[in-house]
Amino acid sequence: MVERYYNELWGFLRGQLHDGDAAGDLAQEAYARALGAQAAGRETRDFRSLLYRVARNLLVDRHRRARVRQHTDIDEWHGLRAPDASQPENAAASGQHVAAMLAVIEGLPPRCREAFVLHKFEQLPHAEVAARMGITRNAVEKHIIRALLACRACDDRYNRR
Repeated sequence: MVERYYNELWGFLRGQLHDGDAAGDLAQEAYARALGAQAAGRETRDFRSLLYRVARNLLVDRHRRARVRQHTDIDEWHGLRAPDASQPENAAASGQHVAAMLAVIEGLPPRCREAFVLHKFEQLPHAEVAARMGITRNAVEKHIIRALLACRACDDRYNRR
């Protein structure tokens, strides 16, 4: 069964990802999950259809994770920087901006704040934050996105003054 559809599935995934290595990895994962579903007793009349449905779901998951990484990449988003406080006239404004950001972070739900602080301030990777908090990486990513959006909204409000 593996040999029967592998090249076809790999070609489909390569067309979607434009990356042969990533397509191979995703095809392997799709096979593992589809075969696992069969081994678990899930009745499958059409293995090919199951295989493609699993592969499409994996593609969707991959795109979602890529979007999350894009939103949480602090190097691409400079909104959390405080204004330059080296000038005397900026010192007070900078202090107010920092205080506003800290208030936003303090106002986050506790688990959201914990994930954000562990990731952004203690610089822990998502996997380690998830392990420490006893939650999934996906939950960590959602918490971090929520916190970043709150910080960005604060920054936008501050910069409109």
